[in-house]
Amino acid sequence: MRDTLLIAAYAFAGAAASGLAGAAVLRVIRRRSLTASLTVVAAVGVVAMLTGTLAVAWAMFLSAHDLTVVTTVVAMAAAVSLLTALLLGRWVVARSRALAVAARSFGDGGDFAAPAGPATAELEALSRELAATSARLAESRERERALETSRRELVAWISHDLRTPLAGLRAMAEALEDGVATDPDRYLTRIRAEVERLDGMVGDLFELSRIHAGTLPLTPSRISLYDLIGDAIAGADPLARQHGVRLVGARVEAVPVEVDGKEMSRVLGNLLVNAIRRTPADGTVAVAAERADDGEVVLSVTDGCGGISEEDLPRVFDTGWRGTDARTPPAGAGLGLAIVRGIVEAHQGRARVHNIPGGCRFEVILPTAL
Repeated sequence: MRDTLLIAAYAFAGAAASGLAGAAVLRVIRRRSLTASLTVVAAVGVVAMLTGTLAVAWAMFLSAHDLTVVTTVVAMAAAVSLLTALLLGRWVVARSRALAVAARSFGDGGDFAAPAGPATAELEALSRELAATSARLAESRERERALETSRRELVAWISHDLRTPLAGLRAMAEALEDGVATDPDRYLTRIRAEVERLDGMVGDLFELSRIHAGTLPLTPSRISLYDLIGDAIAGADPLARQHGVRLVGARVEAVPVEVDGKEMSRVLGNLLVNAIRRTPADGTVAVAAERADDGEVVLSVTDGCGGISEEDLPRVFDTGWRGTDARTPPAGAGLGLAIVRGIVEAHQGRARVHNIPGGCRFEVILPTAL
């Protein structure tokens, strides 16, 4: 028993010394390549076995011949084991290098494609993560391109919409200044109307900037959609009469919601104004509110615009989108529906649109008040 413990002690001492030396080397080269680290790991295992075996052999064998034989055999086995470990390690290193080359496609704006061939479980998991990240980056780049296009269109449209009333204001102001205006009161009324329209455009831009910055202040309170829709219809009724459009409330349930009344009134107002302006005379704009099967509340505005083309449907709520209408009033600056989506999403809701026979249906989905 004593001999066995002594053999174990010698073997442990030799292997432990090699292990500690290997740990020290790994710490020194921790910033080097994976090849160097794998070489040290393989060498530590082989040398630990070698030193442990030789320590026992030198301590226990009495014959010089036997000691030489054991030393030779163990040394050859260690050399072959180390060479095999290094050759196998090169395959792992080659796979990691191929993975690094494939990952460089991120910087070039391309998509990640995992290297062909088998790999370790860790490298396979890394490849899957890189592929998922590549897909998310591609979506992000696509959104960024769409946003940049929307911004350019918005700047162009806002510039056009500002230039026209400003030119009119300048002309009317010069006519009043020179005393050539035949009806000054009419000119003043027109100036006031144009200023109010410009003020509305600036207000929309400010509201949209707060939405994009995530600083839109909300003061939610428990409100019945029945009352909210009633007020919105009453506010939009004069515009509907002016355009010869019937404005009706259909299937309006008294469902409670937890929303900011002022901001949600703006959502309804924007949807109703958009629907009324795009519905021909003698058409109908219908507002509805009902509880969905999943417990959410669906508020909808249905118009008779004739429908939206399928390629434009995904862009309806984009900043600056105005469809095929001319870039002149009453088309507006194309901010109304973007503001609608921003306010609804700030309330943890969703805004969507789809075509129906003869028109389209805008829907706002909100969580029900508890």
